Amino acid sequence: MEETSLISNIDVDKGFAIGFVVLMCLFLIVMTVRCAKLVIDPYKAIPTSTWQEEDV
Repeated sequence: MEETSLISNIDVDKGFAIGFVVLMCLFLIVMTVRCAKLVIDPYKAIPTSTWQEEDV
């Protein structure tokens, strides 16, 4: 009897909210790392095939 009452007391909305917050934190961490890499070495993201030499 106690197991069924324990399962019915779980709040589904609270679970979705916690899951959403965890996913948003992971997304924020990934974006922070990507932006930090871009700030540290901005030219690495540019393919070398697009570089054009200037005619002097």
